[in-house]
Formats: sequence, C-alpha cells, structure tokens
Amino acid sequence: MRYRRSDVPGASYFFTVVTYGRQPLLARAEAVAIFESARRSVQQRRPFVLEAQVVLPDHLHALWTLPDNDSDYPTRWRLIKEAFTRGYAGSNRVQEPDPRRRARGERAVWQRRYWEHLIRDDRDFSAHVEYIHYNPVRHGLVKAPADWPHSTFLDWVARGNYERTWGSDDMPKLPRAIGRE
Repeated sequence: MRYRRSDVPGASYFFTVVTYGRQPLLARAEAVAIFESARRSVQQRRPFVLEAQVVLPDHLHALWTLPDNDSDYPTRWRLIKEAFTRGYAGSNRVQEPDPRRRARGERAVWQRRYWEHLIRDDRDFSAHVEYIHYNPVRHGLVKAPADWPHSTFLDWVARGNYERTWGSDDMPKLPRAIGRE
C-alpha cells in the first residue's frame, strides 16, 4: 500500500521528524547548527514560513505554512535531511548497520519517514504550537520552555504571544490527540 500524505497548497502543517534509531544526534549545539543551516538553505530556495519549531536530541517538531499554490513539503524535508546528513557526516562518524540501506546509499541519520498533520483551524494551530514549545519540558529536559535553547519559544515571547514563564508551573491543556496523531 502506498503511503498518502496530505496535499493542500498554502496550508500549515505540523511535522515530527526522528533520528534513525532515536540516536541523540541532535544533542550537541553544533549538530543543531548544522540542522538550522540546512533548513535555512532550503527555506531560501523553497520558501515557507517557520511558525514554530523545537529541536530535541533525537527528534524535532516543526510547524510550517507553505506558500499559496504550493504543497511540496516532502521535497523540502528530503532536501533538509540530505543537507544535514552531508554536513553532519562530514565531521561525525556515521555507520549504516543495515546492508540494504547501505546499498541504497543511505546513512543511519534519519528515520525514512516522518509524521505530518494538516492544521485544520486556528485552535488546532495554537494547540500544536503549544505542544511544540512545551515538548522539552514534557521530555524532562528542562523545567520551563524558556530554558530550552533550540526552540522558537523565545521568539514567540518577544512577539508578545507568551509570558516568559508560560509552561513553567503547569502543563498546558492540550487536546488528547496532539502528539499522538
């Protein structure tokens, strides 16, 4: 059966992208910088609005809005993953344990697929932004979203969308399906 992805031009999408075998490849700031460089490079060539993002040691979440008449996020993710893999493998040892993947020229950096969710309305958008920003707390990496350096949370604070202390005391009330889609 062929996997079918949402295909709505100009829409907003939530993504979860995971490293191969949940390796903590993104745990170091240098690796996050390589990822950010790859994303920015692709974003310049194939524009999209990065609404929110968090990069964790073994996965990341992002919310993008694509341009009108454009629904090609799969190519963008492929290009980002390829650019990151080249940059990361240039200074880090990456072994591909699976001979079938090795024969196809793949490296053990990213899981092949990723999760996408078509954002349906403003409430869905807000819930996913909160999920993204609260994720480092949810995983026990920090006590408050403002403490995690690899997130757009402080950008949202600077724009007046959050208080800096948001998520410090209580988990935000999110729909049960968020993060389980």
